[in-house]
Amino acid sequence: MELKLGSPQDCIGDFTYNFIWQHRGTKLNPADIIPSQLGTSYSYEAVVEALKSGEDVHIRGDVGTRLGSSLGVDLVFFGGKGKELPEVGSIVVDGNAGSYLGMGMLSGAVYIKGEVKEPLGNVVQVESDLEGYKKFVSITWLLHHPEERELHALLTPSEFKDGELLLTDGISRSTIAARCRKEATVHVKGDVGLSAGILMRKGFVVVEGNADMNAAALLNGGTVVVLGDAAEFLGVEMKRGVVFVKGNTKGYVGAKMKGGRIICRRTKPIPPVKEKKLEKDDLALLARFNVSGMLTLNYGRYEV
Repeated sequence: MELKLGSPQDCIGDFTYNFIWQHRGTKLNPADIIPSQLGTSYSYEAVVEALKSGEDVHIRGDVGTRLGSSLGVDLVFFGGKGKELPEVGSIVVDGNAGSYLGMGMLSGAVYIKGEVKEPLGNVVQVESDLEGYKKFVSITWLLHHPEERELHALLTPSEFKDGELLLTDGISRSTIAARCRKEATVHVKGDVGLSAGILMRKGFVVVEGNADMNAAALLNGGTVVVLGDAAEFLGVEMKRGVVFVKGNTKGYVGAKMKGGRIICRRTKPIPPVKEKKLEKDDLALLARFNVSGMLTLNYGRYEV
């Protein structure tokens, strides 16, 4: 499939259609036609279905934001199981790409000939097998498939060390480790964008910096640790797992929370979340990140 864009278009290859379950088609209708100058017309849905079937999508010109969002996800909203789709096609762009490339992406690959605007999504750059193009794959896909790491070597300075993914390139990313289902660790030396650890079921994310809004959103297992500050809506709609913020939180902690626990500096959570006494496991987690003794009195355990 080929598209030639006269101007950047958002949400191409976005499996969520800009979160259609929130706007119900008012912001983006899957049947809408993507403007193309090749004499062929494809809808947003046609592009997604082509990628699902394993077909590559080649785009001439610059693209807008949210390219390949949730690429490779068998979305529950459309009757899927929320897991990774195998044999997904690639997106190849002969131009530049806007921000949030690969938000929540699980499988497939994105090739960009030009520049990519930060923040990125759940992607990392690897050595390209297509000359003249930058290649991006899902962070979660690399965590799920350690056997693929030799063929998809990370660009320095990021690396896998002792089985742990170290992101040290200073690039801003959102939805880090989205939907991770494996006991794997991502260690970020720097800040992260929106929704770090969203929909994780297993795994461990450590952020040596600050986290933007919605950290650990919809968390369903695993652990998210933020050693800096966390913005609003920490742990929003989380179901299981553990969140620890060493620094400050901005508000709306635990909004619509259904399960799991949040450990952070004492705050006023959103009811029905309540503060409870720190338990042995909580104190061990605090001690692991150099919070012990009298300092633990500054922290609370928050759960439904």
